Amino acid sequence: MAPPRTSAVLWGLLTGSRGADRVCLRPRARPLPGPCGTGLPCRRLASEAESGSSEIKKPTFMDEEVQSILIKMTGLNLQKIFKPAIQELKPPTYKLMTQAQLEEATRQAIEAAKVRLKMPPVLEERAPINDVLAEDKILEGTETAKYVFTDISYSIPHRERFIVVREPSGTLRKASWEERDRMIQVYFPKEGRRTLTPIIFKEENLQNMYNQDRHVDVLNLCVAQFEPDSAEYIKFHRQTYEDIDKHGKYDLLRSTRHFGGMVWYFVNKKTIDGLLIDQIQRDLADDAVSLVQLYHLLHPDGQSAQEAKEQAAEGLHLIKVFAKTEAQKGAYIELTLQTYQEAFISRSAAS
Repeated sequence: MAPPRTSAVLWGLLTGSRGADRVCLRPRARPLPGPCGTGLPCRRLASEAESGSSEIKKPTFMDEEVQSILIKMTGLNLQKIFKPAIQELKPPTYKLMTQAQLEEATRQAIEAAKVRLKMPPVLEERAPINDVLAEDKILEGTETAKYVFTDISYSIPHRERFIVVREPSGTLRKASWEERDRMIQVYFPKEGRRTLTPIIFKEENLQNMYNQDRHVDVLNLCVAQFEPDSAEYIKFHRQTYEDIDKHGKYDLLRSTRHFGGMVWYFVNKKTIDGLLIDQIQRDLADDAVSLVQLYHLLHPDGQSAQEAKEQAAEGLHLIKVFAKTEAQKGAYIELTLQTYQEAFISRSAAS
């Protein structure tokens, strides 16, 4: 069988002049070394770069101890996790159960809830792709639009898929991350993701969503639309966390898969005061202690961690040490903690 013919114009755009290096896309050719042909890893955990040079390895988001603390603080409110979604109304279903059947149904609901609470990854922003493969001035002005060439072999992971762009100027370069994401979505559509960024991510629309307390909807859409190490993903997550911190709306993310990422962001930024006060006021003292423990885990050289270690501080005393050392709202934290302890003593005496 004769090989398929290729348009002379397209072939010229891809291969360039006779003197230029040719780039061929074969269906099952191995990509250039390294993910995306860049020779560099595309994803790294948020603290991996910082921990490589230090003697004491800094904990990462996916470490077992970190995940255990974050899961504990997230909570497991079944009513919130399985709250009714906006959908077509259908008649409700009622079931009569024995006590044993009810316990089994509750156990299954808890297991399903844990799956829904699985946290999205927290990754370092991917390095930009600026690799130029060839400069073919002979092709300058041949076309007025860019041509994108994509290897659509099914056996190649998307991160290693070879995608190049021929510019009207004659430059042949590797596609940028935004171009890669768009072309991969064209050839391999992902459910819930659009080829172009939804207009909801425009600044004015985001602010309207925040005013309606729809932070969870923004984060869910962000997870569906962007790769977890993309600049947009990181930007919109941080912006949402900052709005929550500014208005003290931490409970909106509690018992959702996004709570752990928010806590991780605040701890890394050393801005846990607002969340700590909120936890104490909501009678979540154990979570408040866990938050300070996570803070000490990520900042072991800080004054708070050092004094807590010297005093062998535990429980609420751990919070007091943090309030007196590194807290930005130390006096407010101490007052909130004092109010909590007095209320606890009053309840204990009454009972």
